[in-house]
Amino acid sequence: MITLYCQGWTKISISRFLHVSRPTVREWIRRFEQEDLTGLADKSRAPKAPARKAWLPLMIAVYHLQKRHPDAGRFRIWSLLGQTEVSVRTIGRVMALNKRVYDDMPHVRRTRDKPEPQPHPYKAQAPHEVWFIDGRMMDCKLDGVKWWSIVILEGYSRTILAAAVAPSEASWVALLVLYTACRRYGAPQRMLSDSGGAYISNVFEAVCARLEIEHITIVSTQGESWLNIMETHFNVQRRLYDYQFSLTQSPAEFERVHRVFLETYNTTAHGGLLKDGFATPIPLGVLGHAKGRLYAEAALAQKFARALFPRTTNRYGCVTLHHSHFYVAEGVPQTPVLLWVYEDQLRAVWDSLVLAEYHCRYDGPKRQGRDIRHGTFSATHLAAPQGALIPRKAEASVVVYRPKMPRRQGRLPLSAQQMWLFERVHMA
Repeated sequence: MITLYCQGWTKISISRFLHVSRPTVREWIRRFEQEDLTGLADKSRAPKAPARKAWLPLMIAVYHLQKRHPDAGRFRIWSLLGQTEVSVRTIGRVMALNKRVYDDMPHVRRTRDKPEPQPHPYKAQAPHEVWFIDGRMMDCKLDGVKWWSIVILEGYSRTILAAAVAPSEASWVALLVLYTACRRYGAPQRMLSDSGGAYISNVFEAVCARLEIEHITIVSTQGESWLNIMETHFNVQRRLYDYQFSLTQSPAEFERVHRVFLETYNTTAHGGLLKDGFATPIPLGVLGHAKGRLYAEAALAQKFARALFPRTTNRYGCVTLHHSHFYVAEGVPQTPVLLWVYEDQLRAVWDSLVLAEYHCRYDGPKRQGRDIRHGTFSATHLAAPQGALIPRKAEASVVVYRPKMPRRQGRLPLSAQQMWLFERVHMA
């Protein structure tokens, strides 16, 4: 072919004479002109460029994650995606492309200048060395009220040990979260919080003292907020799930999304753990089975002794407290619950979730709750949704008082014996 071309044959004549296509003739002549005789050697047909990973299925998966978590960064989206063969930078490029192509993203986060990192004086060197507790007022509202998310974070693994949502950042919520964390993982050596009223109250300080926890408080208004790594967690919560929180319409939905966030946060990669050099930068994987100072169930309840009463519901979801028998929830039969008495409120709690609230008059010297009435019940994922805390039907809110049996001098005749009935009934 090259000989004929050098003798002056046209490409179409060479194609007809040698019975090959004209594109083939043009390609061989081009290679000879550019590379001389070395260009005539056989070459591999394999693609020269590396295989692309950012194809349409990946772009669609990233697009849906961006829609669900519009404020999340490229690392958090990469962590939620769970495809280790794709790099974080690739996910960032796909996210940037999606923002240019699709105009239905809920909103785009503004770029901010990050301050220079400073060494942390309370950086934990072992599990359960330092816990952090704090509350965040959510941006969304439920019935015109901004709810709070109160969280305890383990400083070494960045694991959320316990959390609760409530209409206010009260001491009883902080104690509830602390009790749940100590019941699951034991007590830490130190705990750091801000100077909020819920954490510097006498009740909270007394519980920390009985648990032998060194309670450290910081003053946010004096520039010490960076000492509490909960600020980083709340930033992750805001960017990852605030859009989901804004779609909720009731406390039950709000609590359900909060639980989903906790599970997602604890089971996906954390940027701080990645910088610390952990092979598996997942909070629960780093924490493992590590425990703090463990207490028996009765001993732990005694540490919170001011007004904490462990009980077990019957098959109808009712409990008894100091001769008062009342309803808690239909979705928790034969289940251990905690009865918290704080100020004039009695709350039945299961796994950091408030199931019912009653008005209660607490007798401190005798450690007895009296005059239990006016029950309200939470609509949770344990039962059919019913909206916010709403009064149940009157026949379902009965609080029954059973008096003590008086001691008798002798056994009465059979004809004189009577069965003791309930003394009085209060309709809540």
